[in-house]
Amino acid sequence: MFVQVMALGMLVGMAQGDDPRNTTAYWSQERIKSARPADLPPVPQGLSPSGVQRLASPAAMWGVPRRRVLTPGGDSLGYAPVPRPYTGARRLTGVLLSHDPVARRDIVCAAAVLASRSRSLVLTSAHCLSAGGRMMRHVAFLPAYNSRGAGEPSLGVWPAVRVWVPKQWKRRPYSASLLPYDVGLAGVVQGGRRLEGVTGRGLRPEPAGPGVKGLNLLGYPMGGRYPGTDMHHCVGDAAEVGGVLVTRNCHSPDGGSGGPAVRGRTVYGVVSSSSPLRDPAGFTVLTRLEPVLFGRLLTGADRYMRRRS
Repeated sequence: MFVQVMALGMLVGMAQGDDPRNTTAYWSQERIKSARPADLPPVPQGLSPSGVQRLASPAAMWGVPRRRVLTPGGDSLGYAPVPRPYTGARRLTGVLLSHDPVARRDIVCAAAVLASRSRSLVLTSAHCLSAGGRMMRHVAFLPAYNSRGAGEPSLGVWPAVRVWVPKQWKRRPYSASLLPYDVGLAGVVQGGRRLEGVTGRGLRPEPAGPGVKGLNLLGYPMGGRYPGTDMHHCVGDAAEVGGVLVTRNCHSPDGGSGGPAVRGRTVYGVVSSSSPLRDPAGFTVLTRLEPVLFGRLLTGADRYMRRRS
């Protein structure tokens, strides 16, 4: 069972500085369609203080299930389109949009509704909310997004009023030691409505053990044969390597960042990074929902959004 904890010293909250109405207006249909995927951070080589040692080396991968496609109808990377209408965990998954004020580009990730007392929280990767020590602007969530209706968001645009990432992610240069911290939350609003009142009850977070079988990775891959406008999924077995989960059954392309790794309506982690797509033994790294770190993040975010309502 996942337990929220009250100590808040390991999180960073950042007010958006954007009126929700301005964010909603910013995301025109044209901007939504032209947003490009956040770059999947490369899996760094070498040693790391957190124990993610030589993650790409064969020795570190001995305990990870072998490379094979488990997804029915899956392609060479393990991914297959999700049929519409989206139901269950798939209805709770959607597109996360943001604007990088330094690079001056609009980016897209995946994200999912997280069960909370505030009923207003979205789970994604930290690198979708913060990059190079700076926080993204105009963060918004589009649940159950798909290309039907020329790409119009079926359940609306939900602007974020505040986002949270671990302070380790925001303050340290990117390295293998940051992989266990690549997780974040966004608190979203839409008038007087609560997100879970529209999508249904969110995903239940659960800490993963040393191995989790039958995970479903959900996201919006883009480029090549992937349109970026429709959800895809990949079934994978994952094993823990140095504080993160690794699967060889799924080789996530751009656009997969922040997507939830679920089993049923339980979420165990988010897509953080992958080895290069040219790697024939490719794998994907999932940031697991570590009880203490993520518990603190969740407690602080939920408390803020409840007070705000």
